[in-house]
Amino acid sequence: MRLILLDEYNEQTMQLAKPIYDRHRRVLLAAGRKIDPKYLERLKQMDIRYIFVDDAVSEGITMEELLDMPSWMDAIEIVQQTFETVKAKQSLDVRNVFKLVAMLVDEVNKRKVLTIIPSTSLEADLRLYAHCVNVTLLALQIGKKIGLNSLQLRDLAVGALLHDIGKVMDGKEEHTVKGFEYLRKEREVSLLAAHVAYQHHEFHDGTGAPRGLNGEQIHLYAKICAIANEFEHLVSSQQIPPHEALEILMAKSGSHHSQEIVRLFVENIPAYPPGTKVKMSNGKEAIVTKIISHMQRPYVRYLDTHEEISLIDHPSLLIVETVSV
Repeated sequence: MRLILLDEYNEQTMQLAKPIYDRHRRVLLAAGRKIDPKYLERLKQMDIRYIFVDDAVSEGITMEELLDMPSWMDAIEIVQQTFETVKAKQSLDVRNVFKLVAMLVDEVNKRKVLTIIPSTSLEADLRLYAHCVNVTLLALQIGKKIGLNSLQLRDLAVGALLHDIGKVMDGKEEHTVKGFEYLRKEREVSLLAAHVAYQHHEFHDGTGAPRGLNGEQIHLYAKICAIANEFEHLVSSQQIPPHEALEILMAKSGSHHSQEIVRLFVENIPAYPPGTKVKMSNGKEAIVTKIISHMQRPYVRYLDTHEEISLIDHPSLLIVETVSV
């Protein structure tokens, strides 16, 4: 199995590996089937940009580093319900949010590696909620690496999950302000979690919004969320490969983002997720098959000989570029 852009789909050699959902979270196309040309055109009209496929190249790649699709869709549903409740000016179901947060924290704690499913593998109506789930999964991996305790991870996750909640609220203020003003009045929501919504567009050098905070004035959780937020947008909305998205974050290290947290992010988020086709420094093409420990030194399988090697055991062998289908 591997993730590809919809435009790269080849009906002759590929079939769906994971289902495609519509805006109501119903299965539109089931896994294990080919995509008819008329359905392919419909998916393009729906602006679905990524799909998971099985083909000869990706045989044997399980992508266990992903959150399973049903759990991801359940998480998206809870976020959607939460946002719609707030939009309707009803009371926030904090218990449901905490239940989801506990599940996401558990998923991150039990895995060495977790990669995200791009939010643009769904219709536009679901992307805001999928984005929030993805940002939370990314943020939790950094929180785990820093050594946050269970209560701190919960506050970080609640803040990340609700960081964009202001986007569904009425008012002329920036969504960061609207979200903060709403969350800080919720007694069961930590003020630290509310500050994630408030500060996730502040920049390390003081050029961000809404208050132009800088450096240590920005809370740790908001710094983490800001990096996860930008990475998710780069990979999903702008369709930038993860290794290039990480390079963009490194270029903004010290200006937009904390250098230390960017370093932790780069060390703990896979640059080349399993299923990525790559060209090696020896001129051979390969596919990434799995990641055991080192995020930038995965296992790869040569496309010509099918030999699988660990790049950790071959320090002079480098990935020089990704290869399209």
